[in-house]
Amino acid sequence: MAKTKNLTSSTPVSQSRAAYLSADDRTANGRALREEVPRASHAGWKPEEDRVDPVELLSKSNVGRIPELIPIRFGRMSESPFAFFRGAAALMAADLANTPTSGLRVQACGDAHLMNFGGFATPERNVVFDINDLDETLPAPFEWDLKRLAASLVIAARHLELPGSDAARLATDLVREYRERMTDYAGMRALEVWYDKIDLQKYSDRKGDPEVIKVVQERVKNRIEKENRKSVPDYLYPKLVTHEGAHPTIKDEPPLIFHPTVEQAPGVINGYADVLKAYRETLPEHTRLLFDRFNYFDLAVKVVGVGSVGTACGLMLFMAADNDPLFLQVKEARASVLEPYAGKSLYANHGQRVVVGQRLIQTATDIFLGWTRGVNGRDFYIRQLRDVKISAIIEDWDTGMMRQYGRMCAHALARAHARTGDAAMIAGYMGTGQTFDDAIGEFAVEYASQNRADYRSFIKAIREGRIQATSEG
Repeated sequence: MAKTKNLTSSTPVSQSRAAYLSADDRTANGRALREEVPRASHAGWKPEEDRVDPVELLSKSNVGRIPELIPIRFGRMSESPFAFFRGAAALMAADLANTPTSGLRVQACGDAHLMNFGGFATPERNVVFDINDLDETLPAPFEWDLKRLAASLVIAARHLELPGSDAARLATDLVREYRERMTDYAGMRALEVWYDKIDLQKYSDRKGDPEVIKVVQERVKNRIEKENRKSVPDYLYPKLVTHEGAHPTIKDEPPLIFHPTVEQAPGVINGYADVLKAYRETLPEHTRLLFDRFNYFDLAVKVVGVGSVGTACGLMLFMAADNDPLFLQVKEARASVLEPYAGKSLYANHGQRVVVGQRLIQTATDIFLGWTRGVNGRDFYIRQLRDVKISAIIEDWDTGMMRQYGRMCAHALARAHARTGDAAMIAGYMGTGQTFDDAIGEFAVEYASQNRADYRSFIKAIREGRIQATSEG
C-alpha cells in the first residue's frame, strides 16, 4: 500500500503543470490508481506497533509556546474527547502518515474538523460558508483532510450521546456528499469551480431533509443578524478598550487578554514599526492606502481556540479617528503539523504559507490578510478580529442537524480540494459506488475510538501530575 512517510516536496498543486489531458482521461487515470491503492484499503484503523505516545507528542508540540499558557491549552483539551481531538492535530497527522494514500494531492486544510468550518463576510458583504481556520494548511493527500473531518463528526456525535449507529451513518453520508460534490466539480469548467461559493443567506441542499433545512435557514438568519451587531465598532470598541490613560488601550483580562512583556514581545519598544512596515508590504496596493488611514495604538496577547493556545496570538488596536477603530488579530504561524510527513513549505515565512493557503482555498479572504515576522523571529499572519464570523454551536443538535452540518462541511471541503487539486482524478479514484464512502466511514468510527483511548491517557497524565492543566471555570 502507498503511504506517505517519504513525501518530501510541498510544491503547490496549483503550480504543477502537466501535458493536457481531457477530463475523461484524467478521470480514467484516477480510476487506474485503484490498482495500486484499492479504495477498500482506507477502511478501518490499526495503530502501528511503534506508534508515538500521545502525551509525549503533545508535550513536544508545546516547544516555543508561551509557558504560562500551556496549562490553559491542556485544560481546554481535557474538557472532553471532542475538545482533545480539536487540540491534537499533530497526533492525527502522525497517524495519517501511516495510512494508505492515492497520491492525489491538494492544498490541504491540515486540521479539517467540524469546528474549523463556519460563516464569514466577504469584502462584498456576502456571508459564505467555508473552511475558516487554515493554520496547518500545506499541500498533502486529499484523504487526510477527509479522514479527519469524518472522524470529527463521529467524535462530535458521541460527545452529544447520539446513537452509535447514527454516528456511523453520519460519517458515511459525509463522505458520500464529498464524493458526489467532487463528481460535480469534475464536470465543471475551471472558472466555474473557482467562482463557486456556499452562500449562507441562500443556503439550500437538494438532498437534505426539508424540515432540517428550514431550521438551518432560520438559525443562520438569526446568527447573521447577531454577528452583524457584534461586528460593528460601536459594539467591539467599548467591550475591548479602556480610556484610563492618555490614549485608548486594550483592556487586560488575564489570563486570556494581557499586555506582553518586552521579553515576550520585543517589538513593543518601537511600537512594532518594523513589523507593521513588513506587514504593510504584503497587502495589495489599494489596501495599503486604506491601512495608512489608521494609526497604531496598542497590542495585547489574546488567547484563542484550543490548538492555538500558547502560541503568540494577539490583538492590535488602530484608530483612524476618535470613533473609527480597527482591530487586527495577530496569529503566530508555526510549521504545519503535516510538514514532517508531507514535506516542507516552499515559503520561508509560515505566515505567508497560511495566507497563500487561505487565498487558494477560501471563496474570499479578509482585505487586511497579510503576514510579517516579529523581532523575536516568530512568523505571524494578520487579519481583522471579527467580520461576521459564525461558528457552529453544536450542543443542542440532534442527528438531523448533525447530518446537515456534516454535509455542509463536506461540500466546502470538496470545493476547496477541487480548486487546488485535480477534481476529475479524485472523482475517478473515488468512483460512483459506496466502496470509498464505507471505507472512510469505517476508518472514522475506529479512529474515534482511538481518540477516546488517547484522551484517557491524556487525563491519566494530568491526574498523575506528568502534565499540568488549568481549568478556566
